[in-house]
Amino acid sequence: MTAPQTVISDLKADAEQLRTLLSGLDAAGWGTPTPAPGWTIAHQIAHLAATFRIAGLAASDPETFGKLAEQVNTDFESAVTAALQPYIALPPEKLLAAWYGELIKAADALEAVPDGQVVPWLVNPLPPAVLASAGMMELFGHGQDVADALGVEVERTDRIAHLIGFIVHTRHFGYLARGLTPPAEDFRFEVTAPSGTLWTFGPPTATQRIEGPALDLCYVASRRRHHADLALVATGEHAEQWLEIAQAYRGPAGEGRKPGQFAKAVRD
Repeated sequence: MTAPQTVISDLKADAEQLRTLLSGLDAAGWGTPTPAPGWTIAHQIAHLAATFRIAGLAASDPETFGKLAEQVNTDFESAVTAALQPYIALPPEKLLAAWYGELIKAADALEAVPDGQVVPWLVNPLPPAVLASAGMMELFGHGQDVADALGVEVERTDRIAHLIGFIVHTRHFGYLARGLTPPAEDFRFEVTAPSGTLWTFGPPTATQRIEGPALDLCYVASRRRHHADLALVATGEHAEQWLEIAQAYRGPAGEGRKPGQFAKAVRD
């Protein structure tokens, strides 16, 4: 897996990129609707603030985290809504500072976890680097919603390598979210990084294959783009099905995005 120091520094770099995008946005801008139904830019950032607060508690205060995790596991949707409420009530400049502060605290707490020690999480304890990679996936998805709302293109770098590894590691999440049994057959992933480097995962002889741009794989697994609008190619029945249900997060799948919704934005 990714070294903790590397993923932490890359998480902070992605956060700074989003903070720069949000800096100077006026109150009306924070109220801009995003592609997630019913969520404005403020909702997206409030959700990220709540998410990173929970991650920070998992690394630094397991007892308090355990109480929050109990609520989340009992009623996921209500717990998510409740967690963002204190943040959504803040004025824009304070919400921006609160989100960024929670992320930095969480990143520093994860980095401080002793080598070889895991961090409690919602289903199973996780190595700090894995939880930080999950945080990067959250940041990618919700940050993309913000960028889409503002009509801007985010410059992606090879930092998404952490996301690709996480997507491969969590390939079964889409099945579990729908009550399906993940296929036992191995998958082969061959994706091209923003730099042009080829990243590969899985046996070279696997008949179930996903190929194409690494960024497109991040779009699909975060459910921010429909695969019909992307350049990913699936070979094999299970691989084709996986593109329809892929998600690199626990919990309900959500609506995702419709075919054609972002075709021009991705292909230009």
